[in-house]
Amino acid sequence: MNEIYVTGHRNPDTDSIVASMAYANLRNSLGDREYKAVRIGAINDETQHMLDHFGFEPPEFVKNMRTQVCDLDFDRPPELTCSVSMDLAWRTMRAGQIPTMPIVNEDGTLYGMLSAGDIASYDMQTIYSSRIDELPVFNLISVIEGRIVNECSSLCSTVSGNVTIALPQSFEDDALISPETILICGNQPEVISRALEHEVNCLIICQADIAPELAEAPAPTCIVSTPLDARQVSRLIYQAIPIKRVCTSTSDIICFHLTDYLDDVKEVLLKSRYRCYPVLDADEHVVGTLSRFHLLNPLRKRVVLVDHNEASQSVIGLDQVEIMEIIDHPRLADIQTAQPIRMRNEPVGSTTTIICGMYQEHGVMPSPAMAGLMAAAILSDTVMFKSPTCTKRDTALAERMARIANVSLETLGKELFSGSSDTKPVSELIRSDFKEFHLSGQILGVGQITTLDSAKMLERREEFLSEMRRMKSDHGYDIVILMLTDVLLEGTQLLYIGSDDTIRRAFSAEPKDNMLFLPGVMSRKKQIIPMLTALWG
Repeated sequence: MNEIYVTGHRNPDTDSIVASMAYANLRNSLGDREYKAVRIGAINDETQHMLDHFGFEPPEFVKNMRTQVCDLDFDRPPELTCSVSMDLAWRTMRAGQIPTMPIVNEDGTLYGMLSAGDIASYDMQTIYSSRIDELPVFNLISVIEGRIVNECSSLCSTVSGNVTIALPQSFEDDALISPETILICGNQPEVISRALEHEVNCLIICQADIAPELAEAPAPTCIVSTPLDARQVSRLIYQAIPIKRVCTSTSDIICFHLTDYLDDVKEVLLKSRYRCYPVLDADEHVVGTLSRFHLLNPLRKRVVLVDHNEASQSVIGLDQVEIMEIIDHPRLADIQTAQPIRMRNEPVGSTTTIICGMYQEHGVMPSPAMAGLMAAAILSDTVMFKSPTCTKRDTALAERMARIANVSLETLGKELFSGSSDTKPVSELIRSDFKEFHLSGQILGVGQITTLDSAKMLERREEFLSEMRRMKSDHGYDIVILMLTDVLLEGTQLLYIGSDDTIRRAFSAEPKDNMLFLPGVMSRKKQIIPMLTALWG
């Protein structure tokens, strides 16, 4: 996890989206390649139109930023396929001091989990049972460092039988020298001859050579020569079995995926007692193992917040992230951090204005397309420079970006606000730029639609009010306000659901039928929220 996510608020307007993109682009231009613009809400029509106009794709959508398994520094042990020998698995685990390791299929998906306890348990069982079935020959010669003596005449791929060492008592017992025998011997020509005569399944000759005539004689016996002594071979032969016969199968394993949330993982771990758990990616491929101690100090997602500094407007899981930086224009709200961070808050009309200034400070010239997009964002947030939040700095930097992009601010502004909203559902219109505020114990929801024809929008007044009543009921708002801000009238038709007295006292005007016109009111941040804040103390 190397990314630093740059995100605006939950219902992003053009300024919020562009500020995220522009700041990530600036940091990447300065060599900080880990910065990535994301969004935590839907793109509205105005923003999408500007992105299309200047040739940009929307930032990636992030549902929340709760800590996930992918954020943990989990172990990444070697992954062995289920066909390798238990000897190789044990040596791998011992070399890496790995108590438990994942075993995978040929396609990388999980087959099972192998622990030191599984190996020890199997090893103890071999004391009481000497039989081995379908032992792969390749595994056998690898483990005992051997070679097939009669590979031209023996084509078997596996051997089976009771493992027997050629001692005098076993040599004299015909029941122990049979096709169901894997015989281990040394430089014992009579034993070798008799074993071939009885067609034992496999003959392992330790530290000795076999006579050429015996090796070339046609026989079904697989003859293996090894430089190890009989004692070593008698123990290692059991370590040649494929590990799939020993490890715990997937039906008994609890697995986690990279996208699983840490809170959910903790609940599962409280109910189980396994030492570690496999971690899988989206394709079910094994990428590592997770233990309880990995949860003690998780790596938090790193986030830069732009165009907001209020928890209710920010990403879900904000309490689980590391906030690196906040870039916003007033007001200051309630986000708290565990350590000092960079905080840039300037009294301008657009967050993008601040970021334009940062391009200048670092000597980075934005591309014409990015400059045009930033000019559009400033126009949007300052309502074509008519908002009371607009400053000379907003105007100057918007003009500078327009020159770089070779666009007309007047033409761009008309294109920005002339989008048709006649056929869109009112629920979508209200949420296109909607923010939630917590003021003195009151929960307030304020949406804003900027338009060139508020009268046309008011034809759907009852639809708006009906949807606002539903939102108030569903989300427990004390009051819901919708601003229909008219660029040409330079004022706002304000619709509301809530206390008439609150609206009357806050704006010193008499509402009628849940509506009033506020001349000169263009800004939610500077003209609506401050009035209600003052009213509620």
